Amino acid sequence: MDALSLRSWLSVVAVLALLVVALWGLRRGALRLPALARRSPILVETATSLGERRSLAIVSVEGRRLLIGLTPSTVSFLTDLGSAPAPTDERARS
Repeated sequence: MDALSLRSWLSVVAVLALLVVALWGLRRGALRLPALARRSPILVETATSLGERRSLAIVSVEGRRLLIGLTPSTVSFLTDLGSAPAPTDERARS
């Protein structure tokens, strides 16, 4: 095997190794690509456990914020918290 052939094979192995590492990172969630992220119409903003498998959650659905109660067998609407707040940029305030 001459030097050019060996270098070519090493290059192919290096590219395949980088591809495997990138795919592993995507599957584990270590690499976030916003353009490829699924946009869910429902966003759980926060959830608080009340004990015994019961919790409260604030979810954002179609621009509205809702407070819901969760138990193992029931999801209960509690109140509409109004419109979802516009995202703020902390740097803009400075």
